[in-house]
Amino acid sequence: MNTLDPRQRLAVAATSLRSSLEQYQAAGIQVLPAATRAAAADAPDTEVAAGHGEAGAAVNLPRLREILGDCRRCRLSQGRTRIVYGVGNPDADVLFVGEGPGRDEDLQGEPFVGRAGQLLTDIITKGMKLRREDVYIANVVKCRPPQNRDPEPDEVASCEPFLIRQIELVKPRVIIALGKFAAQTLVRSAAPISRLRGQWHDYHGIRLMPTFHPAYLLRNPGDKRLVWEDIKSVLRELGTVAE
Repeated sequence: MNTLDPRQRLAVAATSLRSSLEQYQAAGIQVLPAATRAAAADAPDTEVAAGHGEAGAAVNLPRLREILGDCRRCRLSQGRTRIVYGVGNPDADVLFVGEGPGRDEDLQGEPFVGRAGQLLTDIITKGMKLRREDVYIANVVKCRPPQNRDPEPDEVASCEPFLIRQIELVKPRVIIALGKFAAQTLVRSAAPISRLRGQWHDYHGIRLMPTFHPAYLLRNPGDKRLVWEDIKSVLRELGTVAE
């Protein structure tokens, strides 16, 4: 039986988060910019601590969505139309992670439904020979940033616990990080996507493959061949023969 009151639980969550950040910093890994680390180490009732503790309590994806609620944990909520949580198979072998919702996703409440989403669907169905509903698709942040800008560090800090818990609950064999922002967030690296893509990385024991974002491919169709090489590496990891 949990005898801690809400403020005590938040204090425990804040202590745990601070400890993790300090361990990363000691190892020379800059998990978050200094301003965000300071925010995470602030009073025990910070939104970062609250999100961290709440998300970890979810026992399944529907419960995690309930905990996320009508999220007001960061300023992205002020301009959104809908929260874009995530869709797909809760037991998927492959989990795609993008940056955040765009205009179409914000209107429909589902990730990757615009032109870039159609290209991702083609990658899944035509390239990987899977159905879209066979995989799981999520974003680093769940609300559309204004003018599709990159999310700010404090916005990521508020939302990332929910992505982390999504990954923990799905337990995919492979994560495919779509684009620079998702790759840099998950790999904890400032390296450009051109250096990160095509190389296997480890995400808490899960194989992670960064590749170009479908929106980038719409502007640079010549690089589709590089994404196909990355997808073939994923298929080999899954034991599937790529044609």
